[in-house]
Amino acid sequence: MDRNQGSNRFIYGGIKVKKLKNHVDDLFKDVPESEQKKAVKQEVLENLEEKVLDLMEQGKEEEDAINKAIVDFGDIEDLKKELGVKQPAKKNMTKLNLGFSIWGSLLIIALFIFINFSYSPHTIWFVYPTFAVLWWPLTMYFTWLRSK
Repeated sequence: MDRNQGSNRFIYGGIKVKKLKNHVDDLFKDVPESEQKKAVKQEVLENLEEKVLDLMEQGKEEEDAINKAIVDFGDIEDLKKELGVKQPAKKNMTKLNLGFSIWGSLLIIALFIFINFSYSPHTIWFVYPTFAVLWWPLTMYFTWLRSK
């Protein structure tokens, strides 16, 4: 394994640099093109390559070293913010969740009633699980109130 003196980058036999490059390209796909983006991408790629080389020197196989370097690197949300990528606004889904919990609870309670009167019509036991099921829309209601 040699170190290329001019560019301060590693040249190692058989390493799948293309996989690293594709991963870095995928990380930066949302970032608008600029000189700063190119420089940061290059630096990230170099860091990943150095990490792979270090892992290979520690005895890891080539593919394992690449995968571990990618996993250890994580995401680049902070870098994206610095490079001017606007994060999409989070959609408030609490009203939809409330509606879903109400309809879901009604269906579950209807199932309990059906089972109760089909298999044991002389005992009314569906009331007990109904109270448990009603906690779901109740908690969603308070979550919806808090988000308003």
